[in-house]
Amino acid sequence: MSDDIWRRRDNTDSNDSSGYGTDFGSDFGTVQFAEDSTAEPILSFGDADTGNLPHWTEPATGELPSVEDDTDVWGTFQEPSEPTRRPDHITIGTDPTDERRRASRDVTADFGMDPSRDITGGIPRSGRAPQVRRSGPRGAGGGTGRDMPTAVTTGLILLAVFLGAIVWRPAAVMLIVVAVVGLAAVEFFSKVTEKGYRPATFAGLATCVAAPIAAYWIGDASLPLVFAFGFLATSIGFIGSSSVHSGPMPNVAITNMAMTWIGLLGSFAALILRYSVNGGLAHVGTDTLFMIVVGVIANDVGGLFIGASIGKTPLREWISPNKTIEGAIGGAVATLVAVVVFGSQNGTWNSMGEWIALTIVIAVMAPLGDLVESMFKRNLDVKDFG
Repeated sequence: MSDDIWRRRDNTDSNDSSGYGTDFGSDFGTVQFAEDSTAEPILSFGDADTGNLPHWTEPATGELPSVEDDTDVWGTFQEPSEPTRRPDHITIGTDPTDERRRASRDVTADFGMDPSRDITGGIPRSGRAPQVRRSGPRGAGGGTGRDMPTAVTTGLILLAVFLGAIVWRPAAVMLIVVAVVGLAAVEFFSKVTEKGYRPATFAGLATCVAAPIAAYWIGDASLPLVFAFGFLATSIGFIGSSSVHSGPMPNVAITNMAMTWIGLLGSFAALILRYSVNGGLAHVGTDTLFMIVVGVIANDVGGLFIGASIGKTPLREWISPNKTIEGAIGGAVATLVAVVVFGSQNGTWNSMGEWIALTIVIAVMAPLGDLVESMFKRNLDVKDFG
């Protein structure tokens, strides 16, 4: 369409007051322009009570728009509502292909395991942290934390039985060794089970008892085979568990710890007694075991009373604040006295050099063994073993 035709139509239609707008025919239809004074407003916003808007160059009036409505629909909402999360929907701002998001899903939630079998490092999960009992260093006037009458009575009874077995025959002493090892294993497995572990009790107990018996009758060459079978029985036993929540790693480890700590070390008592069944060494085994037992008892009693009287410096405070350096020195002196007194009465340990050597071994190993036991008890939060 040319400009002349546009102007001609515009001039012609502008004089027509019968309607509003300009009719461009079938091409565009009727178009209303801003200068058409006869045009009625298409939209109406009511009366403009505030007047016209000021020009943008004029200063602000300070007035604020307001909504005049008596219906306070939103007044009943006090806090924002929680969004509904759907696992099958994509949340804006997240990457649905992110592998880390997939890995965060708890894959163990579908097993529905028994809470009593929920093992974390052997200790059941709980909402509160374990409480550790603390006490000050054992000093003058301080308590020893032990039932002394019961401990002394039990010690005297065991010593009398032990002396009677030594006088009778080595096999009787061997029965006492097996009984002590077996009771120690039962006590250990009972305590760790109370604290959440699930050890292979039968396999561990059988290995602990079989080790000293095999060492006494066959010799030290039998011990590797005994502990190999014990490990296999413990490990294979957990294959029959329903899931990994049975804790095969910590429970096999705690079972083998008992077999090594109680069974293997207890077997050395049987190996010492074995010397008494060989020709020409009838009293070597029983005399040696007797001297060791007497030295350990003297070390424990001396360390207990000296530490309770003048002990101020803990050996390892985080393990046992009541075990002091002064107590260890007192135990060593008591050990030397006991070894010299009882050693002079037998024909196996009858020289000062042997007495001093045995005293050094007992004075070093007895406190270390006591600290190891206290460390395990502290870790398990157990007051004492049997």
